[in-house]
Amino acid sequence: MAEEKVLILADVQNLYYTTRDACSRNFDYNQFWAQATAGRKVVKAFAYAIDRGDQKQRQFQNILRAIGFELRLKPFIQRADGSAKGDWDVGITLDAMDYADQVDTVVLASGDGDFAILAERIQQKYGCRVEVYGVPKLTAAALINAATQFIPVEGELLL
Repeated sequence: MAEEKVLILADVQNLYYTTRDACSRNFDYNQFWAQATAGRKVVKAFAYAIDRGDQKQRQFQNILRAIGFELRLKPFIQRADGSAKGDWDVGITLDAMDYADQVDTVVLASGDGDFAILAERIQQKYGCRVEVYGVPKLTAAALINAATQFIPVEGELLL
């Protein structure tokens, strides 16, 4: 039997804030990689992040690259009213649609409910499985319901 092919999409901002707010801990990207890739061939693995350009963030980005992620970075934008802009929803969606026809499973690490329609579409259009990793109490019910499988971010997935 051919090795299962996988696309990994990690929403860094969502993972950072949901694990911090719900668990007061950090997401373990090494453990996530080990789980998501076990017995599988990685076609592409993207980590989507906002880049503030500071040293600590650069070190983190280098760690993600060393694990095997290709980084997609957007500059941090502070609005005049003090709010910030920086989500990757469109970029994640485009990459998912660009690569879903090459894989058996799409692994999405995010709790963002906006991705529910993406999960449904990938399954309908490409027949892929969609595994969603998210913090249980901060992952949208619509996304959990749309996923082929929901994997809670807890226990060994936290540092």
